[in-house]
Amino acid sequence: MNLFEYMEEKEKEKESPLASRLRPTTLDEVVGQSHIIGKDKMLYRAIKADKLGSVIFYGPPGTGKTTLAKVIANTTKASFTQLNATVAGKKDMETVVATAKDTLGMYGKRTILFIDEIHRFNKGQQDYLLPFVEDGTIILIGATTENPYFEVNGALLSRSIIFELKPLSAADIRTLITRALTDSDKGLGAFGACIDEEAADFLSDMAGGDARSALNAIELAVLTTEPEADGRIHITIDVASECIQKRVVKYDKKGDNHYDTISAFIKSMRGSDPDAAVYYLAKMLYAGEDVKFIARRIMICASEDVGNADPMAMVVAASAAAEVERVGMPESQLILSQAAIYVACAPKSNACCEAIFAATRAVKDTDVVTVPPHLQDAHYGGSAKLGHGIGYKYAHDFPNHYVKQQYLPDELVGSVFYVPTEMGHEANIRKHLERIRSEAE
Repeated sequence: MNLFEYMEEKEKEKESPLASRLRPTTLDEVVGQSHIIGKDKMLYRAIKADKLGSVIFYGPPGTGKTTLAKVIANTTKASFTQLNATVAGKKDMETVVATAKDTLGMYGKRTILFIDEIHRFNKGQQDYLLPFVEDGTIILIGATTENPYFEVNGALLSRSIIFELKPLSAADIRTLITRALTDSDKGLGAFGACIDEEAADFLSDMAGGDARSALNAIELAVLTTEPEADGRIHITIDVASECIQKRVVKYDKKGDNHYDTISAFIKSMRGSDPDAAVYYLAKMLYAGEDVKFIARRIMICASEDVGNADPMAMVVAASAAAEVERVGMPESQLILSQAAIYVACAPKSNACCEAIFAATRAVKDTDVVTVPPHLQDAHYGGSAKLGHGIGYKYAHDFPNHYVKQQYLPDELVGSVFYVPTEMGHEANIRKHLERIRSEAE
């Protein structure tokens, strides 16, 4: 690099966005992702020891994939080269490989190739890298926002370790906001800006785990807000809301409004009002509510309020809960909307809830109950001599796979806990039970 290129690079760094300037240069400066770069974790030790093999970083935007690559670049003694798959082609890779071979041959120095957006490479481009990753000419670091098991060739995956990066927590985002406003070298410390607690909390929540989004909003706020009478730039919640383009919604995740909204959401699904249900869902998502929390409430409602009137409601709700953990936002809003609307529109029955509550009361109120002898286990040694299992009628040997016999303990004979309603599928269950019982009389 000549003097002019060096000066150009320095000027570029100075004019680059805050999120880029504030990138950590060492592992200890990295915020979040402690599940993979905590001091006792393998990735942390491998980077520190400069013994890193090929890896793929997978996670949503703004979670630190490129940051980790830059940290590795500053830590390693290997040659470091970066390509972006959105603009790079096979010729670029051929140049990197040729240089890597020369570097290895002349200096015994390996090359780390960081490919951002690696999922954008087609199969042929990914295949080209295989032999050079295989023989150690190149140590590959790939970064992708897409599931690598779908988007990256299996052969490359088998030669790499996949590390999944999670969205940053609100506390992590808050740490980065504070660092941005106080760091005079790389951040905005020279502006003397301060941020209200309410505004900092709002930005931390609204960033949705994306550090870049929060830092872009802070930079915009500082650069476009006039100093007040005390000479300082004050970032209020109104300024923060405008800069991140999110309206402030009255929704305190730990306060009454949180409980009021989730209560209204559940009662709307129970009351078969899909419009109200999806409105409260949208309000919670807009305010940054945890999608896993919402999914759990939909599952509970599917059992408590729909039950056997439509057993598919539980299947839909459970599938939604699994899917939102895999997909994340913003796509999770579609999954949760489908599940909430399905539960709201389903026929309703709480008969299963009433059954378990009634049975629990019977357990508490009845002092001693004994399992009828014909239902007791007859498989262990000597049990038959004690009369266990004798007289049991195997249901499948009888018409309709049903035979009338005593199942409840003597003390509870005649008790009824489950009373199917006439709603939805439960009406069929009711008719089925009535039919087989009457035919067995």
